[in-house]
Amino acid sequence: MKAIRIHQFGGPEVLSYEDIPDPQLRKDHVLVRVKACSLNHLDLWVRKGLPGVKLPHILGSDIAGEIAEIGEYVTGFEVGQRVLIAPMHFCGHCPKCLAGLQNQCREFTVLGNGVDGGNCELFAAPAANIIPMPDSLDFNQAASVPLVFVTAWHMLVGLAGIRQGQTVLILGGSSGVGIAAIQIAKLFHCRVITTAGNEKKLSKAKALGADYGIDHYNQKISDEVRKITNKEGVDIVFEHVGAATWEESVKSLKTAGTLVTCGATTGPSVSVDLRHLFARQLRLLGSYMGTMGELYEVLGHVFAGRLKPVVDRTFPLNELRSAHEYLEKGQMFGKVVVNP
Repeated sequence: MKAIRIHQFGGPEVLSYEDIPDPQLRKDHVLVRVKACSLNHLDLWVRKGLPGVKLPHILGSDIAGEIAEIGEYVTGFEVGQRVLIAPMHFCGHCPKCLAGLQNQCREFTVLGNGVDGGNCELFAAPAANIIPMPDSLDFNQAASVPLVFVTAWHMLVGLAGIRQGQTVLILGGSSGVGIAAIQIAKLFHCRVITTAGNEKKLSKAKALGADYGIDHYNQKISDEVRKITNKEGVDIVFEHVGAATWEESVKSLKTAGTLVTCGATTGPSVSVDLRHLFARQLRLLGSYMGTMGELYEVLGHVFAGRLKPVVDRTFPLNELRSAHEYLEKGQMFGKVVVNP
């Protein structure tokens, strides 16, 4: 099959389009012919070099396609069935997995990070990771859902305990996870403030349901939040930008507010004034992906049309270098998808 692998870490030039052997199908696995695989910022970080990544390596976390072959022990699926793949690897038998907390498993990793991903023509996955998809979604839309929607759901619902009527600040509202978070917060009838880098992106975020927009390049986030909330602050800050916005995010919280973060796109090193933390009784929460139960929960809303993926642009798989360059420029609104 054709695949794109990296044999060393570096820029987009390390992405190599090549022939490799087809996956060897295990009896408890399903072989999927990949029709679409969306990009995440994780792809860029892994390409540049992350600990634990073994080379050569295939990137790509979010996969949608058709079943090509079914392992002997697997039932309930048909060849040709349209499916998406849960973008996570876990052992399935440790106490955390058996408790439904797969993202706390010691072996837990995201596809395309600690294990090979979907920038290829064929992908073999455990039957537990195979999820049938409705005809209402095309392959590009389906590939734009799993990682960002389960991450946003875990952050807002599983960890922050979002409630109807709260005010939520969502950083980076034009990103895949930001787009998911806006829609989830509106599903709970919350007031949503979001940030983006220009007015065009902010207008698209408002079309998804955001009530207020802040240009994080030209406006001070915490000052704008105070104006919008009559100096009260927000109940929840949805953070994934990192060092560039951390201080403003913390300042935007109301007393006893919650900041939940899943990323550090602009850098991982931040500082916290502990006096500010305990005197205002703030909660700072770290989040990593989500559980299989949460994935099925959020997919129920996506499949019913209450939450909608947004595809910005597609590329052929053999133009993955161009797709990475486009993603790094940060001009997209929504997901970038490659098609084998």
